[in-house]
Amino acid sequence: MNKATMHKRMFRLIALLAAAMLVLAACGKSSGSKGEDGIKVGILLSSSGPTAIIEAGMIKTALMAIEEINEKGGVKGKKLIPIQEDYAGDPSMAATKAKKLVMEDKVAAVLGTFTSASRQAVIPIIEQNNSLLVYPNLYEGEEYSEHVIYTGPIPNQGLEKFIPWLVENKGKKFFFVGSDYVFPIVMNKQAKALLGLSGGEGVGEEYVPFGHMEFASLINKIKEAKPDIVFSTIVAESESAFFKQFHDYGITPDDILIASPIPTENDLAAMGPEAGAGHVVIQAYFQSVDTPENKAFLEKFERKYGKEPVNTQMEAAYYSIYLLAAAMEKAQDPTNAKQVIDAFAGLEFQAPSGWIKVDEENHHTHLNYYIGVGNLEGQFDIIDKYGPIAPEPWSKLLYPDHEEPWKK
Repeated sequence: MNKATMHKRMFRLIALLAAAMLVLAACGKSSGSKGEDGIKVGILLSSSGPTAIIEAGMIKTALMAIEEINEKGGVKGKKLIPIQEDYAGDPSMAATKAKKLVMEDKVAAVLGTFTSASRQAVIPIIEQNNSLLVYPNLYEGEEYSEHVIYTGPIPNQGLEKFIPWLVENKGKKFFFVGSDYVFPIVMNKQAKALLGLSGGEGVGEEYVPFGHMEFASLINKIKEAKPDIVFSTIVAESESAFFKQFHDYGITPDDILIASPIPTENDLAAMGPEAGAGHVVIQAYFQSVDTPENKAFLEKFERKYGKEPVNTQMEAAYYSIYLLAAAMEKAQDPTNAKQVIDAFAGLEFQAPSGWIKVDEENHHTHLNYYIGVGNLEGQFDIIDKYGPIAPEPWSKLLYPDHEEPWKK
């Protein structure tokens, strides 16, 4: 056999081997991509950073809901595939991670972000790519996007009940405190307006940097002002520190009551139940809500994750996944964001907190509200309930002439 013939045969053999490898690779890709038959959902929540104390729990309940939905057959016979990204509580990182989820992972929708800064950093990415964000957190309202479904509470749903209730039952003189960013400032602005309409008065207002942990100076200012109520929108780790130091100063709820739309069962655990006992909170959900759906929800959670506090954000992440799945089921194409967004209008669900509904027009959600008092077991004793309450992103009571953007 001459060299030329040998070279030809070697070339043919190499070509055959290369072709075989391509076939095997293609087969491998096909068999290894069964997930491609599923529907990808982005979970954009922090498992690290300053807000992980809340967001890590939301990841658990979102994944639990996805698992339950998949066990029931998924959406249109396809499984939901969660793609998780940790943005560590950093708004710029949230934008980067959202871009990855939408442009590289090609998720059908994104559930998540926590603070308003993170949400607002992500929304342009969602809008520019004709995608969908499901936002499951309490926020300050005064916002609307065609590409966002807001499943968490907004101020009118809680404050318009809470402020008059406080004035009637607990006192008229309020001292407002909050963390120094958009959500607490706007919440307090609305609370102050409602306080004036309810016959109360503000006797002070102070804001602290995000992450602030030393409150001696602020507590002394509060004591000097002698309010009946401290209305607090201090958030995250700062909130627990504030309550604890308030308690350590020997100020009881009978002396000065702290009232807030912020604390959860996790916060009571972090501050020590004795620091939160007797203070009053309004939320769309407490772990102590007495419904069959909540009992089943808590039992499933404990079986999966063990015994730990469950809070309003965790419940919202859970029912938000169910609402998303229902909208996808209703849409002709569950991966078409426009069809899914349209399918959200009027959707109803029996959540652990009670019956809820996505508004037919404004992309926000009709929710129940509970007033609770912290107790020494680290839970809230529910003393009043409202709802379901219709969402008004721009409160008709405070902004009667505001043009509603969803009607333009």
